[in-house]
Amino acid sequence: MAKRFYFRLAPVLKIREAKKKDAQRLLGKRMGELRLLQDHLQSLKQAQSDAFGQRRVQQGQPVDLDMWRSVERFLAAVEQKIEETNVEIAKAEALVDEARKALTKAHRDHLTLERLRERRKEQYDLEVAKEEQRQADELAMLRYQFKALEVS
Repeated sequence: MAKRFYFRLAPVLKIREAKKKDAQRLLGKRMGELRLLQDHLQSLKQAQSDAFGQRRVQQGQPVDLDMWRSVERFLAAVEQKIEETNVEIAKAEALVDEARKALTKAHRDHLTLERLRERRKEQYDLEVAKEEQRQADELAMLRYQFKALEVS
């Protein structure tokens, strides 16, 4: 019976697999952060739209200047927050791209070792098959010689 297949780089393969999983988690985290920022931007834009709606006055209605000023201050603050959020979104998108590249590299590294392990396993299986065939041939030859001795 042949000994079991042992891949010498199995510990390295496990480390690379762990790095790949860490990279996947990091990408998920970064994408979640980006999604939160995008949702925040949407809520700011909705608040801006609502404020524009409050500012409208029906034809013939008097304009409340205090309300108009407070809405303008609110709109200015919302506009500032929208700009800040857009900057944060750009940074978050850069982090997502960075995390995606890191995941791609980790996946490629893991896949390289996985393919090497598969090739080594195929090579091992081929060697085991050759050895088993050699032993079977040797056994057949011994049987033949034993039967030849019995006949003589």
